[in-house]
Amino acid sequence: MQKKSFIYSLLFLLVLLALPIVIDHPYYRHVLIMMIIWATLGVAWNILGGYTGQVSFGHAAFFGIGAYSAGLGSVHLSLSPWWGMLFGPLLAALIALPIGWLTFRLRGSYFALGTLALGEIFYIVFSNWTSFTKGAQGILIMPSFTDKLPYYYIALGMLVLALLINIRTVHSKAGYYMVAIREDQDSAEALGIPTARYKMLALLLSAFITGMAGAFYMNYVNFIDPAIVFSLSDVSVMIILVVMMGGVATIFGPVVGAAVYIGLNELLRAALGSANALIFGILVVFIILFMPNGLVGEAFVRFKRKVRSKKRGEVSGTFGS
Repeated sequence: MQKKSFIYSLLFLLVLLALPIVIDHPYYRHVLIMMIIWATLGVAWNILGGYTGQVSFGHAAFFGIGAYSAGLGSVHLSLSPWWGMLFGPLLAALIALPIGWLTFRLRGSYFALGTLALGEIFYIVFSNWTSFTKGAQGILIMPSFTDKLPYYYIALGMLVLALLINIRTVHSKAGYYMVAIREDQDSAEALGIPTARYKMLALLLSAFITGMAGAFYMNYVNFIDPAIVFSLSDVSVMIILVVMMGGVATIFGPVVGAAVYIGLNELLRAALGSANALIFGILVVFIILFMPNGLVGEAFVRFKRKVRSKKRGEVSGTFGS
């Protein structure tokens, strides 16, 4: 089974590597890059929200930190904004330490509200600290490449790294502890699992990947302001919707969710214009109501049911003979 999974993953990666060569139109390449960015953000959120059960509405803070690390380093220190791909994730993880220390004292909806306030705090600070962040004026940098192909492959490398971190974590002792915390934190503590430590680990990994995606976003779009990168609706909530659509606590759910979410959004916007938001919102609600496990999650559940029914049939056939 693991060998088959590896082969399928390798084939999928080869398809992704060849995709921008086959699709050479700049607009379609842009859509592919945005899918990869949101897939990376979904993978990051899934470590904390999906596997550890800590629902965060404040991931825009880590995304914005990563983006501003790239932009401010270029503006104030004359560094290449690509250094943000290194400093952004580290700074996001560093800032996550005191945030986790404060918010992990809360549980459930209180934790979610605490992270919600977090994103708004960073938005206010970066909007008003005009001498350093330029405030609403934003930060503009020169593009590194005129073609979108290099951006695509850098983004793909970022997504692969995020998936490898996710897979390595989920299939380790830490991953099993995270799932135990999600299922019942009190029982996990009773069994001797240091829940605070593993929740913090999940937050650090999630913040690291989110900061990396934010730094890449700055390098790709070349302009940011606080309203863009610290947005609750356009960043934090959208990340959650991507994961919900693909499948919470699944490895490739966020990838599928991002592809469907971004693809449908662009398709409906081209076809319906201003009515896009209404129709798209109805589709999202439909998927959440009738496919609560997400697209990948539902497929996995149905596959398990099919395997179980097949095994039952084999067992009953054995006894019948």
